[in-house]
Amino acid sequence: MAFTIRPGELGDAAGIALVHVQSWKSTYRGIVPDTYLAALEIESRAEMWKGQLLSGDSLIFVAEDESGVVGFAAAGSLRESVDDYDAELYAIYLLDTRQRQGAGRMLVHALAVGLRARGFKSFLVWVLEQNPSVSFYKSLGGVQVAQKSVEIGGVYLPEIACGWSSIDQLVL
Repeated sequence: MAFTIRPGELGDAAGIALVHVQSWKSTYRGIVPDTYLAALEIESRAEMWKGQLLSGDSLIFVAEDESGVVGFAAAGSLRESVDDYDAELYAIYLLDTRQRQGAGRMLVHALAVGLRARGFKSFLVWVLEQNPSVSFYKSLGGVQVAQKSVEIGGVYLPEIACGWSSIDQLVL
């Protein structure tokens, strides 16, 4: 399957939101409360992503194929201090039918190149411990560097941070 990876544009907000909501509903079923997942709305997520795309505060890339946006990733400055890390992968999601085809690796690579160009040196991602994607981050060389608990839908869930002490590990 051929994917194009490119910077996200304002017109991508609805596609990003669709991927975001569908991915949460497929990935987090059985992990996050059903009531929380059922309440996710594409329209409100589209507005959120429009704001993110307009702000320029983060790098946002989309993966697309002939059908349109099938994945996206967003990253920027670390939101909470963890050791000497300075950049964070805020979100990366692909439609479940497009996973395990290389688009995720391509998105991470694009973000790493962009972050390095902005002067960032290291990188981490917070991920729910039960998320099957933990193995994806480890396959890219990420190692667990922190853990915490996060509240989602009234339930506290364990979350781990996978980190790369050098962003260059993801650029090469």
